[in-house]
Amino acid sequence: MSQAKVDRYKQEKANREKILKKQKLMHRLEMTAIAVVCAAFVGWIGFSVYDKVSQGDGTQETVVFDASAVQDYISGLAE
Repeated sequence: MSQAKVDRYKQEKANREKILKKQKLMHRLEMTAIAVVCAAFVGWIGFSVYDKVSQGDGTQETVVFDASAVQDYISGLAE
């Protein structure tokens, strides 16, 4: 090994604990930030659903679907 590599290895070995502590701290901060963003997202969705439900006047809208055209098409395929 060249002297530069040896010196670099010795310096890294001397600072290994410090480097590992910093990496662990950064990992914890990243996981915490991800958890906060996910919690905010879930809370926002929950609040939006609650707001939509609470704004309604209590009546439900009924949609009528006439499937006779679909039935005619399917029966035409079977013939």
